[in-house]
Amino acid sequence: MNKRIAVLPGDGIGPEVVEQAVRVLQAVAQKYGHHFEFYHSEIGGAAFEKYGKHFPDTTKELCSQVNAILLGSVGGPVAESHLLKWQNCERNSLLQLRKQFSFNANIRPLFLDEKLIELCPLKRAAQYGSLDLVVIRELIGDIYFGKHERSISDGIRSAIDVASYDEKQIYSVAKVAFELAKARRGKVTSVDKANVLETSRLWREVVNEVALSYPEIKLEHILVDNCAMKMVQNPWDFDVLLTPNLFGDILSDLGASLIGSLGLLPSASINTGSGFGLYEPAGGSAPDIAGKNQANPIAQILSAAMLLRHSFKMFEEASAIEKAVGSVLKNGFRTRDLWFGSGARSEELLSTVEMTDAIIRFLGDL
Repeated sequence: MNKRIAVLPGDGIGPEVVEQAVRVLQAVAQKYGHHFEFYHSEIGGAAFEKYGKHFPDTTKELCSQVNAILLGSVGGPVAESHLLKWQNCERNSLLQLRKQFSFNANIRPLFLDEKLIELCPLKRAAQYGSLDLVVIRELIGDIYFGKHERSISDGIRSAIDVASYDEKQIYSVAKVAFELAKARRGKVTSVDKANVLETSRLWREVVNEVALSYPEIKLEHILVDNCAMKMVQNPWDFDVLLTPNLFGDILSDLGASLIGSLGLLPSASINTGSGFGLYEPAGGSAPDIAGKNQANPIAQILSAAMLLRHSFKMFEEASAIEKAVGSVLKNGFRTRDLWFGSGARSEELLSTVEMTDAIIRFLGDL
C-alpha cells in the first residue's frame, strides 16, 4: 500500500523524536510490504526562521496533498518567549493547523499495563492493576479559538479571552466518544462546568441528546474540578472521558502523570467529516533537553501507530508497534524520564536512538 505522509518536526525535541517515529514506520513498511512516502516541511519556530511565519503557505499546501500528518512539537524556551520567533508560536502554528483542516476531535489514550504499574505514582495502583482510559477532547472550539484582546484603560491593563461553542461542534465530538465507548467498556463521562458556564450548559444539553441514540452506553456528567480529583483518587473508574478543549488539555496532562510520563502519551486529531488526521505526542518541545539524545520517543512512535490505525486502517501494523513498545518497557528498558536509578530495579537507561533501536528489534521479532 502506497501512502503519503507529511512530516513536520517542529522545534525542540521534535526533530529528534519524529526521526525515530519515521524509522519505525519504515520498519513497518518493510515488514508488511507497504510503501510510505515522507515529505518534510517546517512549522513553529523552525518555520519562522525560514519564512517569517509559524505556519507558512508551503506547509499548508503540503498538508493538503497527503494522506496523514506526523507532527513533532512547537515552541521554544520560556526565557525567549519575548522573541518574535516564539511570540504566539503555538497559537499561530499548531492551533492554525488544527483550524485549517478542521481537526475537531482529539483522541488521547491513557494505557498502562499491569506489569508496568510501578510507573503509576498512585499508592493504590498495585491493587487495581492495568490503567486504561481515553480522553476525547474537542479541539477547534472553546476559549482557544475565541476572541483574544488586551487593553489599557486609565493605566490599568486588562485582557479578555472568550469561550464559545455551537451545538454542531459539540455533537460531532460527542459522537466520536460514544462510538469509541461501544468498542470499549460502554461508559462515557462528559466533563463540563455546567454549574457556572453557559457553554458548559449547552455542552451538557447536546451530549444528552447524542446519548439518546446510544441507549447501550452509560453516560455520566462530572464537573471538571471533581473530575480532576477523581482522576487522582480512582482513575480506574473512567472509560471514555469527553471534554471541551480547555478542560481536555489540562486533564489529559494529568492523565499522563498517571501512566508515568508525557513521553508515553500519543494523540490523534481527526477531522470527523473527512477522516483526515494529524498525529503528535501530547507533550511539548522540551527545549532544555533538545539535541541531547535524551528525549523519550515513545509518545511520537505511538502517535505513528495511531496514524496507521485511524488514517490507514492498518490495524495489525498499529498493534505490532504497540506490542513492541510494551515489550521494550516490560523488559526494563527506560529513557531518562522513566528512570528510577539502579539498585533493586533491573532497568537499563537508553538514549532516544537506543530506545528506538530496541523497539524496532522487538517489532522484527513479532
